[in-house]
Amino acid sequence: MDLPMIWAGLIAFAVLAYVVMDGFDLGVGILFALEPQDEDRDVMVNSIAPVWDGNETWLVLGGGGLFAVFPLAYAVIMPALYPAIIGMLLALVFRGVAFEFRFRVATTGGRRLWDLSFLLGSMLAAFCQGLTLGGLLQGIRVQGRAYAGGWWDWLTGFTLLCGVAVVVGYALLGAAWLVWRTEGPLQQRCRGYARVLGAATLALIGVVSLWTPLLHPRFAERWFGWPGLALTSPVPLLVLLLAWRGWRGLQRGEDLSPFLCALGWFVLCFAGLGISIFPLMVPPDITIWQAAAPRDSQLFLLVGAAVLVPVILGYTGYAYWVFRGKVRAGVRYH
Repeated sequence: MDLPMIWAGLIAFAVLAYVVMDGFDLGVGILFALEPQDEDRDVMVNSIAPVWDGNETWLVLGGGGLFAVFPLAYAVIMPALYPAIIGMLLALVFRGVAFEFRFRVATTGGRRLWDLSFLLGSMLAAFCQGLTLGGLLQGIRVQGRAYAGGWWDWLTGFTLLCGVAVVVGYALLGAAWLVWRTEGPLQQRCRGYARVLGAATLALIGVVSLWTPLLHPRFAERWFGWPGLALTSPVPLLVLLLAWRGWRGLQRGEDLSPFLCALGWFVLCFAGLGISIFPLMVPPDITIWQAAAPRDSQLFLLVGAAVLVPVILGYTGYAYWVFRGKVRAGVRYH
């Protein structure tokens, strides 16, 4: 068995699961900026209350798997991206505290303070995730087996663009989620948000996709050379197809299809990322096999993952099934 490839696939799956699941609840927090009414904010929070903390399980699995199975990649990526990663983790903690305390505060002023904290924590976490993605994509300087760059190498125009793109994309996921899970005036407003955010997300996907091949000759060859072009050309076509289907669903008043199309965009973007960097674990030099731990360690951990991942999937699916349906004002899930 090619254990590094198996583990790379598991970690990639965990990261994708985190992005599509935690992405929409971060997006709900970002949309607090557009919804001033306490009752509407309560509905928004109640739509994610049963699942938001479970969604972050996938982040723990992805980060823990990287540390245990690809220690060289972990040792290089962390010092290269410490500010962005620490900012993301602190924002997630701050957001979690705000989520809990907004339900405990009786005064309007106190509720507004924690709502603002929830908004800022959600936005900062999403922005830092985009910075991390951009910093990894643009490449990390390595000398021998250690990071050879500076403290601020990650901060470039490309990483800032990725940060903005993730914030806008998560807001789109949040709006589409609320279209599915809410009703009435809030749902109608979220349809309008989804139209605007969908157009902005599509534009940002285009800009980031055109910029990425310019970062490294390897990326350009993968996307525009032959036979790589045969593999990569369906990706932008599918993105446009999902854009048309999602817009049509919003125009026709459908509830679920806009959310599925938004998720499809993220899956395709993740596939494009894989096409660009495979088989690198740390662009532009460290491959999956170079970064891997000893085979015995990988095999031992794989046994645990074979038990743990199905349990997490089963529990997650059960939670979403139990709390399915529309969320209405006055109904508490927390």
